[in-house]
Amino acid sequence: MTDERIALITGANKGIGLAAARQLGERGVVVIVGARDEVLGKQAADALAADGIAATPLRLDVTDPAGAAEAAREIERRHGRLDILVNNAGTAGGFTGAPSEAMAADLREVYETNVFGVVTVTHAMLPLLRRSPAGRIVNLSSHVGSLTLNSDPGSPLAGVNMIAYQSSKTALNAITVAYAKELRGTPVKVNAALPGVVATDINHHRGHRTPDEGAAIVVRLALLDERGPSGECLADEGPVPW
Repeated sequence: MTDERIALITGANKGIGLAAARQLGERGVVVIVGARDEVLGKQAADALAADGIAATPLRLDVTDPAGAAEAAREIERRHGRLDILVNNAGTAGGFTGAPSEAMAADLREVYETNVFGVVTVTHAMLPLLRRSPAGRIVNLSSHVGSLTLNSDPGSPLAGVNMIAYQSSKTALNAITVAYAKELRGTPVKVNAALPGVVATDINHHRGHRTPDEGAAIVVRLALLDERGPSGECLADEGPVPW
């Protein structure tokens, strides 16, 4: 077991995940680059390592419980524990129609990664996080998951109505609260990070923020000290209403 902090980031071969891996690595964290595509994961980890960051790849499909369990065993073999879990992998799915046109399968496609995938990976990694003196779980959420903002006619989100993606982030927020409640009184803190509208594959690079800018809140929550919050939904500007 090493003294360095060990972080696993899902979907870390690109976008916010890769930016968070770089920023954490620059702060001395040992980064495990979780990626569904083994080749892309290795390329990302090699690029980080070339810049002096302690980074290694790990094949991880968040929708595969057996694969997540195997990944946990590999992390245990390598490090003995896990200090930081960033549930970053996500998808917007293929459905773009009105809510009344959606079928259950349209939501299920998105929930498999954004909701069930988070539960799958967290379940596999939590025993390792409990071994950490200061375990941190950061779930990548979004302003569009806020029921408060979505239900306010005066909100900038009043005209946004992506039933699959938005509801998946609302569900993720509820899951974040549930884990935080269970882990209250332990060294493990669980929070939702809102990176803003970042230019990534998920929005065809139409966001106005860079991955580095979006990753800043992720890194801040991953490195919280013992006085930091748990069970909160946080953006750069501060708490965001559920």
